[in-house]
Amino acid sequence: MTAPAGPMLVVLGGLPGVGKSTIARALLARWPAVYLRIDTIEQALRDAGALAGQGAGTAGNAGSACDAANGPDGPRVPNVGAAGYMAAYAVAKTQLALGLPVLADSVNPLPVTRKAWHGVALAAQVPWLDVEVVCSDVAEHQKRVERRQVSNVPGLLPPTWAAVRRHDYAPWVSGDRLVVDTAHCSADDAAARILVELRKLKAPTAGA
Repeated sequence: MTAPAGPMLVVLGGLPGVGKSTIARALLARWPAVYLRIDTIEQALRDAGALAGQGAGTAGNAGSACDAANGPDGPRVPNVGAAGYMAAYAVAKTQLALGLPVLADSVNPLPVTRKAWHGVALAAQVPWLDVEVVCSDVAEHQKRVERRQVSNVPGLLPPTWAAVRRHDYAPWVSGDRLVVDTAHCSADDAAARILVELRKLKAPTAGA
């Protein structure tokens, strides 16, 4: 299956442990794109200590796997607020303007983060696809979270199941997205479905 060409934005969202990054790897094997993973960006900010003592910023606390780890049942980790998302938006805009496709991997939990990603695509006048990744099998989701003892992002503390369950995640009010249920769909199948949807995309018109 030939991968679609040209700049476009795919935004993977969903709670920690549903399989976003696994789907991202499967998709990138078929569709070369700039890969922006919020967990990686946020952990780099923590490692640098660049945000010590700073607030969340105007976009608020968008939430990440490490932010989800905070709580009475787990160790405290520095909260970087909106900085990781803001950095990702800026990098995505630059890459899209250069004509490159972008795959963003984040919890994308709130209307403000979803609208911001749309704004990135609109500013670059490129099409975008929202993909909400879920795992409808709660027991399987819990097993995945609890079995992930070490993150593949160095220094990142995987969240506990209790932390994932209380994560701030707003339901989507728009049906204009692709929903992938990893309880019934493999990463390869999910990647194939995303590629099908990408071929249907059209660039937004000016002023949209």
